Amino acid sequence: MRELLSSATAEHYADTVHATVERLAGRLRTTTQPFSGATPEQLRRLVDAVDLDGPAIGTPAALQEVDELVTAHSVWFHVPTYAAHLNCPVVLPAVAAEAVLAAVNPSVDTYDQSGIGTFVERAVVDWTARRIGFAGGDGIFTSGGTQSNLQGLLLAREHALAGVADRGTTLPRLRVVASASSHFSVQKAALLLGLSPDAVVLAPSDALGRLRPDALATTLAAIRAAGHVPMAVVATAGTTDRGCLDPLASVADVCAHDGAWLHVDAAYGCGLLVSPTRRHLLDGIERARSVTVDFHKSFFQPVSSSALVVRDAADLAPVAWHADYLNPHDSDEPNQVDKSLQTTRRFDALKLWTTLRALGADRLGAMFDTVLDLAAAVHRWVEEDGDLVLVGRTQLSTVLFRYQPPGVPDAQADALVPQIRSALFGSGRALVAKTVVDGRACLKLTLLNPGTTLDDVVGVLELVRAAGAALVEGDDLLAGDATAAVR
Repeated sequence: MRELLSSATAEHYADTVHATVERLAGRLRTTTQPFSGATPEQLRRLVDAVDLDGPAIGTPAALQEVDELVTAHSVWFHVPTYAAHLNCPVVLPAVAAEAVLAAVNPSVDTYDQSGIGTFVERAVVDWTARRIGFAGGDGIFTSGGTQSNLQGLLLAREHALAGVADRGTTLPRLRVVASASSHFSVQKAALLLGLSPDAVVLAPSDALGRLRPDALATTLAAIRAAGHVPMAVVATAGTTDRGCLDPLASVADVCAHDGAWLHVDAAYGCGLLVSPTRRHLLDGIERARSVTVDFHKSFFQPVSSSALVVRDAADLAPVAWHADYLNPHDSDEPNQVDKSLQTTRRFDALKLWTTLRALGADRLGAMFDTVLDLAAAVHRWVEEDGDLVLVGRTQLSTVLFRYQPPGVPDAQADALVPQIRSALFGSGRALVAKTVVDGRACLKLTLLNPGTTLDDVVGVLELVRAAGAALVEGDDLLAGDATAAVR
């Protein structure tokens, strides 16, 4: 069958993939802005015009359609004026490894579906554990930080319930302590784990949104005084908005004194594990019980590439589940499904393995340092600009700011934020994000492209200025359209 990848279709496979790669390379050569600027209605009409129940058009035509329909209107993270979210450009060795994954299509849930893939993943997990500082650690690759956090808190829940005779009575008493800057997936995990609606307790933070160790100790004591059980403390090594890290060593001291499970969400800040200049920002992470890392953020890997890593391999035991057809109790094969919430699972570890072999850890760390240095330079530039107001500081690569020239009141500056963001997105020339900090709206740059220069970012900020000025000068602020000002 010509449609299936096999020895008989090897040449057809090579021709098909080669043609597809050439189209993509053409897009890369000519793409100069991160988005086409098409409106949601325009994109909806393009998709609705395709009849999925219609006659087949053949592989070449279908892939040509993908290029004209999807690729032409994709969001490109490699373009220097993309500065919105935690999306990174990807390194070439990992992209090539992704092609291997798609063609070979292993599932690393069991050894008899992956063979050597099992050992490659374990080697990458072991490498990560050593970088964290876990001497006898273990872990598993996941689909992303949300799943990694879910599994970490699942392990914490089972640890808290170990030996408890009446789980039904104890479960509603479990509490998770985090900061207001922690990722929303902590709240979602609490819901999925069947905890009470008020199970996540937000401990007070400092001015940068970092967990205060003294307040954490007070919060844990109050939880116990109320007859509840601290199930876990979630420390964040790289908050999504501010890009700041909780003081991990001091938080670990508090958790050790209390006996609470410490989970560190390092989805954003995990690139510091290989940083030649800033590894000290993660001091104390080695004392956590579980750690989330997202290689598809600060290790420049294609989505998806995340992992949950634990200090003690035995802590993974609660997720093991045996099926006679898959991983029976009497099997002596090294089955990874015994550690995972997933069954069928991609061999994503190959991408990082290939990257480490091709570039080396030091090179990856230097690339992450580059974006952190860039963020520091942008902070200085914004501080010196008369029309932009810097909001807070960062330890990683985010920049929070507002367009607020002299004479523009706070309420008007807040109203400008979503309009400026929409104007830039509508133009397709630059993408920035928006968020709320201390009750006020602000714009956000997330810089994760080592190829981006200060001049590139200044260009984005000038587009922000142009859009903001057009909105301020318009007769109707709320209905004003500044897109034309930045096209």
